[in-house]
Amino acid sequence: MEVLLVLGILGIIMAMVVPRILGRQKGAYEDVARASLSGLADALKLYALDHAGDFPTTAQGLQVLMRKPSGKDPAWKGPYLEKEPLDPWGTAIAYRFPGTRNTDSFDVSSAGPDRIHGNQDDIGNWQK
Repeated sequence: MEVLLVLGILGIIMAMVVPRILGRQKGAYEDVARASLSGLADALKLYALDHAGDFPTTAQGLQVLMRKPSGKDPAWKGPYLEKEPLDPWGTAIAYRFPGTRNTDSFDVSSAGPDRIHGNQDDIGNWQK
């Protein structure tokens, strides 16, 4: 009887605590995504400093931050990143230059929790 009472109390406590923990996990993933995008933006700015202010093209993508492009590029002083940037959900980060949101700069974005780029839950460097 006492064991059942204790199990019942534990069940009630778990019912109250678990949803709060799961809600915090989503927020934590979003915070990690924003921090990752900020670090990626810094790497892109370093690349631009080495290339007379020019950011990589959309076609070059983020790969140019990790590997020297084929051909001669005497300005390349990378690697600027160690590996391909992924968001906390394991999806590749999207890059566009010139940006559609930051028209004078670049857009970098995470697909967000649904892992689909281009919808409402995306997290991008255009958000403050």
